[in-house]
Amino acid sequence: MSDLPDIQGVCPPRFSAVKDAFAANFTDAPEGLNERAARFSVCIDGEPAIDLWAGWADAAKTVPYGETTLTPVFSTGKAVMALLIAGCVERGRLDYERPVASYWPDFGQAGKDRITVGELMSHQAGLPGFSEPVEPSIWFDREAALARLCAQAPMWPPGTGSGYHPITIGLLAGELFRLVDGRSMGTALREDFPGLDLWIGLPEAEHARVAQMKKPTAAPDLGVIDAIKRAAFLDTGSAPAGRGSAEWRTMELPSANLHGTARDLARIMGVFAAGGELEGRTVLSAETLAAATRERVRGLDKVVPFRISWAAGLMRNEGLGMFGPNAGTVGHYGWGGSCAFADPAAKVSGAYVMTRQSPHLIGDPRAVRLLDALYSAF
Repeated sequence: MSDLPDIQGVCPPRFSAVKDAFAANFTDAPEGLNERAARFSVCIDGEPAIDLWAGWADAAKTVPYGETTLTPVFSTGKAVMALLIAGCVERGRLDYERPVASYWPDFGQAGKDRITVGELMSHQAGLPGFSEPVEPSIWFDREAALARLCAQAPMWPPGTGSGYHPITIGLLAGELFRLVDGRSMGTALREDFPGLDLWIGLPEAEHARVAQMKKPTAAPDLGVIDAIKRAAFLDTGSAPAGRGSAEWRTMELPSANLHGTARDLARIMGVFAAGGELEGRTVLSAETLAAATRERVRGLDKVVPFRISWAAGLMRNEGLGMFGPNAGTVGHYGWGGSCAFADPAAKVSGAYVMTRQSPHLIGDPRAVRLLDALYSAF
């Protein structure tokens, strides 16, 4: 047990169970994962409905976790990355069914010439990490990292199953976006979604707003370890060094270092929940929305030990059951427990962020508790 901090924000009486669950995560969380700081936000029909936060932004408990505190959400940012790629499809700059190499010839080396944009975004390209040893510093040299991945042969036949690309997908999708759009994903996020406190590449002037994270006390369960899983997660160069450093925060790696607020993650996920609209503005047509969210591959993933139905960059809830009760919900979890989701059946979108990380890759029990409480009110 621990003391309950003051809970700030808005929660209508209809959703009192959500506030109770949010409070319980601080005092009696599953598996002893009591929160240090957290925020849970929900939009209904595209309008903010629930927004709760509490705790401390620093380990010393001197800085309250507030309405403008930013939290690193790691792979939860892949949901935003998926939306940015869908925006290129909407504008006719990309086609999910065309080969990546038709936009980016260098990518087509070593047997990758037929991999489609949809296959890349659904983790079927066979590039979950570097197949040969690299230094972690390579991640900070975008051109060098991309050259290695372009020259690399797939680690399994492309299109024969998914193997989660935890970090490489950010380099690959980010470069594809840059080639067809002319901007980086971070720049496009700021320009195309003004007013949202979401950042891919956080300017140093904003670093003081970032909450301190507490790493998990145990490693995630990856199942039986093989070369594919080692490349994705366990090799020395599987991830950038210095996560949490100024250099890490400033770099643009849309698969892993998005910083933001739960409120604005819930708002942007409303595009997937509310028929392609964001607060009255059409972002995606019905056709593009369907193409972005339909199933592209399903089965036991080669990297994470889950049977996953992948859309074009989004986890589909069908068969996974980690985003509430509705099969059509899409979303993404992030390292340590954060998540963002969009439920078109209920027209609900939301996000959970926290500072105490757990070893759960998908379905953190604190997030699941909040989602169960939310849907109990429908």
